[in-house]
Amino acid sequence: MIKCKTIIGIMNSVDHRSATASGIPPKRLAILRAGLEVFARDGFARTSVEKVAEVAAVSTRTVYNHFTDKAGLFAAVVEFSSAAVSEIHIGEIEKHLGTIGSRTEVEPALVSYGLSMHSSVPPNAPHWRLVTQLQAETEHISSELLESWRRSGPLRTRRQIALHLSDLARRGYLELDDPDIAAAHLAALINASRSDILDPDPSAERLEELMRSAIGTFLHGYAAAEPL
Repeated sequence: MIKCKTIIGIMNSVDHRSATASGIPPKRLAILRAGLEVFARDGFARTSVEKVAEVAAVSTRTVYNHFTDKAGLFAAVVEFSSAAVSEIHIGEIEKHLGTIGSRTEVEPALVSYGLSMHSSVPPNAPHWRLVTQLQAETEHISSELLESWRRSGPLRTRRQIALHLSDLARRGYLELDDPDIAAAHLAALINASRSDILDPDPSAERLEELMRSAIGTFLHGYAAAEPL
């Protein structure tokens, strides 16, 4: 399992000792990090193995020693980045939704969770640019890879949200027929609040305002009536 510190290493920098401790050989990590940078910037079709090797400061032969071809490298980068981001998101889900102890804690916990989705992996992080490229170049990418990304990334995270929403419903705090649909609605509202559609560069205060509005909309549809 990829640890949270690994994705931080991908997006910023990581020393060889922490790379080895995560079970990833330093050169392989360097290639994955370079692949994330280049694929996120240029997309699959415009990226060359030679360019990834240059950014990773390794030889092209070294890249091919670790990955059979460009498609294999791209698949590994997508899987690596998605799994790592998913680990971070699941950690935030447990932190904010796994500690709700009363009805009055539901709304602030959901707001805190939504804000953590913005701060833990910001919207401008390379991973999200990689996802944009992945969705834009489906003609170059196998359906198996797309399905693998969905399973290891968004679907995995959404299932964890659904488990907590189901628990909140069991405790009488929410009313929902299908936890998976409710989780999809919550994720969509949170994602819309952190996108640049509503505000391209929101202040912390504006982001909290948007998130409170999103959670208010969610609870308008799913909050259970208080017992008399």
